[in-house]
Amino acid sequence: MNPIQNDVRNFVAENFLFGEDPASLHNDDSFLETGIIDSTGVLELVAFIEDHYSVAVDDDELVPENLDSIDRLITFIESKLKELA
Repeated sequence: MNPIQNDVRNFVAENFLFGEDPASLHNDDSFLETGIIDSTGVLELVAFIEDHYSVAVDDDELVPENLDSIDRLITFIESKLKELA
């Protein structure tokens, strides 16, 4: 498992699944459509990304295309890390 995927899955499981089996969450499941994360949860997710990866998430990047599934988060985080390199 990709280290970013592992970090994101662990964060989501610990902060949003509340006793549900983390294995039931597929990497392409929409956080919003499945009710896993609401608008407040998005802010928690952004804080995690910024703190854990030392990147800034701009307001215009707060869109489902970047933040609405594990797969999308991995792609987004990898792109932000490439910007720093």
